[in-house]
Amino acid sequence: MFHIFSEEKIKKAAITDVYFERTIKIIREKNLDRVVAAEIRARELPSDYKWAVLAGMEEALTLLEGLPVKVWAMPEGTLFHEMEPVLLIEGKYSDFAAYETCLLGFLCQASGIATRAARCKVLSEGKPVYHFGARRMHPGVTLMIDRASYIGGCEGVAVGESAKFLEEEPIGTIPHSLVLLAGDTLRSIKLFHQVIEPEVKRVALVDTLGDEKIETLRVAKEFGKDLFAVRIDTPASRRGNIFEMLKEIRWELDLRGYEHVKLFVSGGLNERKIHELNKVADAFGVGTWISNAPVVDFALDIVEIDGEPVAKKGKHSGKKQVWKCLSCGSTKVLPWNERLSTCECGGETKPLLELMIDEGKIKEPFPSSKKIREFVLHQLEKIDVSEV
Repeated sequence: MFHIFSEEKIKKAAITDVYFERTIKIIREKNLDRVVAAEIRARELPSDYKWAVLAGMEEALTLLEGLPVKVWAMPEGTLFHEMEPVLLIEGKYSDFAAYETCLLGFLCQASGIATRAARCKVLSEGKPVYHFGARRMHPGVTLMIDRASYIGGCEGVAVGESAKFLEEEPIGTIPHSLVLLAGDTLRSIKLFHQVIEPEVKRVALVDTLGDEKIETLRVAKEFGKDLFAVRIDTPASRRGNIFEMLKEIRWELDLRGYEHVKLFVSGGLNERKIHELNKVADAFGVGTWISNAPVVDFALDIVEIDGEPVAKKGKHSGKKQVWKCLSCGSTKVLPWNERLSTCECGGETKPLLELMIDEGKIKEPFPSSKKIREFVLHQLEKIDVSEV
């Protein structure tokens, strides 16, 4: 069997830390149950990030659907900051306590992945970024990882089933294994051209056996306008100065009239390397850096009991709302009943926490992954490279 818990067990709160089960037993037997307000927020973001992308909200709300609670949350894809509540639950504590483990798990990991993808997208400065990291993680969470990377800004993913869910075409070129089996770079792309449907762009992998520049020119001469791009995935031990290698290949292609051929780089990339290479590379394939992103360390804390503000030490008591300026983009956390009508800059503001679940019913249909991605990209347009 595969080591994956079923959706049924997750929905029934069977996947929970045992102290929640014991706490529920105690408060029910000793009549301690109360109506509480509990908020989810991150005290700090990974690696001193200045912002993060909220993801996993669809699963989080699906988990809470049907419970006798009210839930306010930021829309999935919202850029948020440390100390800002992203979700607020109101109801009897025993009705949702056991769901905390999965609830945080949905938000923490997906938000971490979406944030890494968004950072790569900003630092590519408009160049496409594709997610190739499925092979680095348990296949049971492939869809979650691919969806979060797509929401965060990746143009596409490599796994066909994930791409189908996202209503996109899967992205993939040629593996080194095909070049080795074919015995030659040029022959491998010829075989690809003969077998694979013509609407799939022809991208040659040029680093398996020979010099990248020589192999690129061989393929370009043979395929001409049919060659969309070459992919450089040179091992670290042989890369040398990858930026200069790419410049050299670009020069030789342009000199011979192959300006249309794109340079696609993959293999061990991170956001900083993307930023270094984006002046010459045309697209990037990123794996482990995105799929193995650090989680956003969200925590869930009670902030009110029976309408009275209360919190453990180190936390601010009382329900809170996050107000965002529609002009300058700044945010401010205020007590729930306080309103921020205008920003210091004079701009109009709006509350970010919206009523998502009322008495167990989800208020609005979930937006598509494509719509969420567009929302994220719109926000990223206002992010300067220096803020990453």
